Amino acid sequence: MTEDDRGTGPLCLVTGATGYIGGRLVPELLAAGLRVRCLARSPERLRDHPWAGDVEVVRGDVTDAESVARAMRGVGIGYYLVHALGTGGDFEETDRRAARIFGEQARAAGLHRLVYLGGLTPRGVPERELSPHLRSRAEVGRILLDSGVPTAVLRAAVVIGSGSASFEMLRHLTERLPVMVTPSWVRTRIQPVAVRDVLRALVGCAGLPADVNRTFDIGGPDVLTYQEMMIRYAAVAELPKRLILPVPMLSPGLSSHWVGLVTPVPASIARPLTESLRYEVVCHEHDIARYVPDPPGRPFGFDEAVRLALRRVREAQVTTRWSSASLPGAPSDPLPTDPDWAGGSLYTDCRERSVDAPREALWRVVEGIGGDNGWYSFPLAWAVRGWLDRLIGGVGLRRGRRDAARLRVGDSLDFWRVEEIEPGHLLRLRAEMRLPGPAWLEMYAETDGTGRTRYRQRALFHPRGLLGHAYWWSVSPFHAVVFGGMARNIARAAEADADAGRPVREGAATGDG
Repeated sequence: MTEDDRGTGPLCLVTGATGYIGGRLVPELLAAGLRVRCLARSPERLRDHPWAGDVEVVRGDVTDAESVARAMRGVGIGYYLVHALGTGGDFEETDRRAARIFGEQARAAGLHRLVYLGGLTPRGVPERELSPHLRSRAEVGRILLDSGVPTAVLRAAVVIGSGSASFEMLRHLTERLPVMVTPSWVRTRIQPVAVRDVLRALVGCAGLPADVNRTFDIGGPDVLTYQEMMIRYAAVAELPKRLILPVPMLSPGLSSHWVGLVTPVPASIARPLTESLRYEVVCHEHDIARYVPDPPGRPFGFDEAVRLALRRVREAQVTTRWSSASLPGAPSDPLPTDPDWAGGSLYTDCRERSVDAPREALWRVVEGIGGDNGWYSFPLAWAVRGWLDRLIGGVGLRRGRRDAARLRVGDSLDFWRVEEIEPGHLLRLRAEMRLPGPAWLEMYAETDGTGRTRYRQRALFHPRGLLGHAYWWSVSPFHAVVFGGMARNIARAAEADADAGRPVREGAATGDG
């Protein structure tokens, strides 16, 4: 679209548009008549969003002052929705540096408003005693408030929405464990807030008066313990009553590993969530309503927020997920076939199969892979690999899919991420499991010279050091079963799909193990 086709309101710069909140905020800003520019390290990851043609996307990083300055030209409002949590032990310093750069460049560019979504901190607790997660969020808010640009810092506790990390943790703990031995923090009082109310407040902050430079607590009408949240979730989801037995010995660190084993949320993400629950996080004011009035029936109560989130999950209408953001520390090397690849050893496993089905049927199977549909070969091997990844701190196999049938660039897919998709032809996945080197899996739906459909599959691994080479040779004896079986079963599933006119899931496609 040209600039004339977009909204007529101020131009907003959104950082973190590939993440959970940012990816939902952009269409809300557009609906409000505002113009949007997104700053992203990998602009291609925004390509397949339904609103991609309505925004301007620029490449850059919040830790790079020059790219931030370029992105802020002509901007009136800046949304800061990024944080460096999980990037290493120095993530607080990274957050600090990025916030200073953003504030300084905003002032230099003449922005008239900054908006930041932070975490609700407990009153009366010295900042030095807070978890690193909450402490860093609070510090970023202060840096932006002191930037010289009027800033609104929204502070939220647990965000309830389809795909949020907090909701996924609550949902899977409650659904999978009818009897739970839980840490003592399940008795801590929390004020959850519906993601729709978070987005409404973020959009509303674009119209704040110029003299407003402060924090706002945002929360729903209910103050609950985590135990009460699990009990009420079970009631809304129509589950049998849960038995919850709090015990004092499970620390946030230990319980984060427990959460990582039971839910799709890995320990690296669960830890800051559980650490934040050690103290009571309850709103002490609702001043945002003076500037962004609550519509009738809002903010949503906990039960209604859960009901709306569950409806989205069940209808496969989850627009963004906690895993939408790139996994911290994930490899970003160029594909070994790219012109700028650095070279070195490269191991490949290539498979091809003729498919007695239209190419469209084959593509439906390829695009539907993973999640509940499985990986079409030796399910136990995939499950074991996922558990091993969890045990060494990886994401494991349980992230699933955002959508049961459709993929877009940037989607997480179990322990892979969609790096490229050419509809009807190519799906390229980059591994986000813990490996001694970057790995890719490519799947192609093609037509050969005789007009027959062919499935082509290629696994690539670029080993790092002796451990990388040892890893490849230790697993290569299983490739015939795992990758060979995968190619055979995908071809069979496409043929069955063509015959039956419907997708065939893994259970019906793994006859040869």
